[in-house]
Amino acid sequence: MSELVLIATAKSDSIIALRLHRGDRPHLEPLTVTQGLTGCGTFAVDAERDLVYAAYKGDPPGVATLRLDRATGALTEVGRRDVEASLAYLALASGGTLLLGASYGGGFGVTWPVGGDLGVGDPISRIEYRNVHCVVAAPSGGGEVAYFVALGDDLVAQYALAGDGTLTPLDPPTVAAPQGSGPRHLIVDGPNAYLITEYSGEVIRLTRGGAGALTVAESVGVVDPRHGLGHSRFGADPTQEHLIWGADLHRAGSWLIASERSSSELASVAVDADGRLGQVAGFTPTQRQPRGFNVTADGAYLIAVGEKSTEAELYAVEADGSLTSHGTAPIGNGANWVRILA
Repeated sequence: MSELVLIATAKSDSIIALRLHRGDRPHLEPLTVTQGLTGCGTFAVDAERDLVYAAYKGDPPGVATLRLDRATGALTEVGRRDVEASLAYLALASGGTLLLGASYGGGFGVTWPVGGDLGVGDPISRIEYRNVHCVVAAPSGGGEVAYFVALGDDLVAQYALAGDGTLTPLDPPTVAAPQGSGPRHLIVDGPNAYLITEYSGEVIRLTRGGAGALTVAESVGVVDPRHGLGHSRFGADPTQEHLIWGADLHRAGSWLIASERSSSELASVAVDADGRLGQVAGFTPTQRQPRGFNVTADGAYLIAVGEKSTEAELYAVEADGSLTSHGTAPIGNGANWVRILA
């Protein structure tokens, strides 16, 4: 059994393709490098149509539509669409016919029509909050909802997402994170959603109502106290001031894994049958400054990269939440985004 792995490397202006091999000797096999994607820091994969939508920087920034060759991992460009500001996050919705974007620097979220050789069409809906860092679409009540995480406003904005890409605020239209916590990335898992904060280093569980509206439940710290990291803030330099720098999170079976960049560690948090958060079972040192990582669909393996590393590391996720390294594979510079395709 093997899976295709795609990794964005912002400083190498590329997307790297690897093959994850399981079996007696799990390892990562380098395949192909697709270049020409300046500062690429996020992309979304339409696995049904073998299309990749990749954000790139420049003047102007934009989104490239690329066709994926599953056998080699090569990406062939179909077209490009200019956007008004660079994007921190992309996600697909409505069966791959809508693309959702979050712009941290531009302070907005947006929806576009996409699909086939259409590429990215004209924007449909646009919302504004400070430092929008993430957008996630999820099914709810026979339709879909879109959650936009605004780090600068310490909130998650929540909308009903229509099939034509229009956004209608839910009631309430936003849910607050702790003041000054810096909410960053969100994942949705059935009746629950999980949010990681950049400045306070917490994972917050939120429950989802019938229409998809979020309610804060409980939280747990995911920073090893032995490092003595302080609470961060907007505009601070975590590397110079020894501050918390939370980044990414993913579900791996009965565990939630979260990354923290100042310590370059992954925290394993227990999750019970109802999705409630338990305690941190342990911390695993990983690639330097782990902005992004991902987990296989069955939760058995994790692939981590670091912005200050030129290698991707493969781990097995053990039953007790610990991570066992199975070695590394070379990649480009500034790695920050990982997606795994079965």
